[in-house]
Amino acid sequence: MSERSVSRAKQEKRWYTVLAPEQFDRTELGETPADEPEKVYDRTIETTLGDLNNNASENNTKLTFKITDVGSDTAYTEFQKHSLTRDYLRSLVRRGASKIEAYVTVLTTDDYRVQVQPVAFTTKKADASQEKAIREQMVQMVEEAAAERTFAELIDGVVEGRLSSAIYGEAKTIYPLRRVEIQKATLEAHPEEVAEEEATAVDVDDEDVATSD
Repeated sequence: MSERSVSRAKQEKRWYTVLAPEQFDRTELGETPADEPEKVYDRTIETTLGDLNNNASENNTKLTFKITDVGSDTAYTEFQKHSLTRDYLRSLVRRGASKIEAYVTVLTTDDYRVQVQPVAFTTKKADASQEKAIREQMVQMVEEAAAERTFAELIDGVVEGRLSSAIYGEAKTIYPLRRVEIQKATLEAHPEEVAEEEATAVDVDDEDVATSD
């Protein structure tokens, strides 16, 4: 390719300003180049909560967004994942104490499926029954939170720390806790995907019934 062709290719690329979802105040996430708008779709942007809020103390929270819509010079995103950095999680671990993790998949009131991973850190070593009780408490409270909230509301509760604080308040009555965090929250399926899966499952069940007859 000649230098002139390369130059022309560069000129044809347009830069799109990438914006966070409305629940994150459409904050600018950066820019991404493409020679065709279609190529911008599904690109992911990773940032930190600290960058969004201009607060360095929140840089241990990573947020991932995916581009789902493109305008003339703007790309719009949806939330994909919230996670805490490994360094931060490692800093919470103490020798002679327990780290209790849970994995729970929930459906929000507007039918988004989300996997949430809470983690609790005790002040001292808890026994197996106490760890089980704390884990069950975490799962129950995440399920209850999702059952009462939309996808955006649930993610707001995760990112802003309200859900982890609520879990801490309840679970510390089981055994003294030093910290509770939501170490990861991931969007697994949109409402239309959930509905399609449910419809497929019903079709399969119907076939099973017909076969058994």
